[in-house]
Amino acid sequence: MQGIGLGFRRDIAADMIQSQNELPEFIEVAPENWMKMGGYWKQQFDLATEKYPLVCHGLSLSIGSPEELDFEFLKDLRIFLDHYQVDIYSEHLSYSKCENAHLYDLLPIPFREDAVKHIVGRINKVQDILERPLVLENVSYYTAVASEMTEAEFVSSIVNESGCKLLLDVNNVYVNAFNHGYDTKEFINSLPLEKVAYVHMAGHEQIESDLIIDTHGKDIIDPVFELFDWTVQRINPVPVLLERDFNIPELQRLEGELSQLKNITKKHWTPQLQN
Repeated sequence: MQGIGLGFRRDIAADMIQSQNELPEFIEVAPENWMKMGGYWKQQFDLATEKYPLVCHGLSLSIGSPEELDFEFLKDLRIFLDHYQVDIYSEHLSYSKCENAHLYDLLPIPFREDAVKHIVGRINKVQDILERPLVLENVSYYTAVASEMTEAEFVSSIVNESGCKLLLDVNNVYVNAFNHGYDTKEFINSLPLEKVAYVHMAGHEQIESDLIIDTHGKDIIDPVFELFDWTVQRINPVPVLLERDFNIPELQRLEGELSQLKNITKKHWTPQLQN
């Protein structure tokens, strides 16, 4: 699957279902929000999935947690993914659950070799149950915890040792580079780019002269579009999602950003797709 996608949100669900425009070309949801759904919203969701291919981006797997995986959740997730024929299931390279308490944020994992081994083992279990590769996202973080390696080394080790795929969030790279003082392009070049299966693009908010917060509630700024343009030339054609989780405007306004993403990918990827 290729194309430019948009998160399916209730605020714009009716417009997306009724839209006759070419964009978006697929939709993304957090499966936790739709699994075992019934009634009106189940009907709306089914209408949307009849119109658009579906990609899933989870919130509660918590691949970095110290406790055992939630196998009942994974079984239900497998049923959902199979029913809607979802090939791409992505999650965050972070942890969000401890002693069965679900946290309100995605917390960073220490960049350590023992954490790599722990996570690789959990990824293998997830992939065995779901019978599809797990796609993990480089996350934004604001404090590094007990690091023994760089973020790029940490992400690369997990992807290479587990056989999972990479969700490259270009905005997260920009946010982390700004907050932690590293070079965006050097970071991206250090990743196993041949393993990128999916890309996220989003907006952020600068709240201090030295601090950016990843909000998914603002328009994408030009430097992030420029970094995306540079990145697209170094990876294979993959689906690209526009993330907008808060302050969601009308679909017509979002179509402008979708078109900009489409034009960038078309400029660099169309010759590859034709060969």
